[in-house]
Amino acid sequence: MDKLTRSDLMSLEDYAAVRADFRLKAMAHKKNRIIPVGDNVTLHFEDRMTMQYQVQEVLRAEKIFDAEEIEGELSAYNPLIPDGANFKATMMIEYPDPDERRIELARLIGIEDRTWVRLGDHDPVYAIADEDMERDTEDKTSAVHYLRFEFSEDQVAAVASGAAIAVGIDHANYNQSVDPLPANFRDSLAADLAKA
Repeated sequence: MDKLTRSDLMSLEDYAAVRADFRLKAMAHKKNRIIPVGDNVTLHFEDRMTMQYQVQEVLRAEKIFDAEEIEGELSAYNPLIPDGANFKATMMIEYPDPDERRIELARLIGIEDRTWVRLGDHDPVYAIADEDMERDTEDKTSAVHYLRFEFSEDQVAAVASGAAIAVGIDHANYNQSVDPLPANFRDSLAADLAKA
């Protein structure tokens, strides 16, 4: 999947003119890429469209129009666009009550490394997590992690042939899965591999 360049982005003025429609399109697209895994973890599978929306919103919110600053935003967000043989996801650990969240984040250290995707009958592929920086401490995990799932040619071919996709977590204190993903999620994620 092609990375974003400055030429893919709208100026602040152009974006303001189309923002409402672009936001509706982006939200409809994201709807098939946001997967709850149990009650407290959500995987947001990223792609070119989700990242373009994110970058446009950051540029708008921070009123960024300087070419160097725009390149900085692209450098931050482009690594979250799949490369054709992987999925990339933002993991959100969500507990509305602050006291419960503090307790659970302490119990869930390492959860990002126990998050998996399975393509068809192949073995689960565990996430490569937080490549930009360590997000766990001795006392707790972060509420946000960035994950990459790398697949073999055989796994990619299985999805191209219609194989099911499943996601899950097998942490000692959080064991949940979605197996298989409903067709709308499966088809949206499969497109990440089809564009290799």
